[in-house]
Amino acid sequence: NATANTAGAYFLTTTVAAVSTGNGTVIPAGVYLMFPQANTSVIANNGSSNATLIAANTGGVIISDGVNVFAKTANAGGDTVTLLATNGGTAVSGTYNT
Repeated sequence: NATANTAGAYFLTTTVAAVSTGNGTVIPAGVYLMFPQANTSVIANNGSSNATLIAANTGGVIISDGVNVFAKTANAGGDTVTLLATNGGTAVSGTYNT
């Protein structure tokens, strides 16, 4: 399975529980792929204000410092966002071997 958190997986998944309050939920430090997610956007703080990096229902690449990048939902009940990161610590069998 390409997206399972197993030794042979190329992708690792990270789950973030996005909330609608404040800035949202901090995304852990790392580089991720995010698939389009209804109601959930990614915002970042530049030191003085927030800006939308990825609008709701849009996917993209996220680079997070673990402090200033957030997942925020318009859904008052919250949303779960699954992010994909590459498995850099384990040898991958198959296509990506050298």
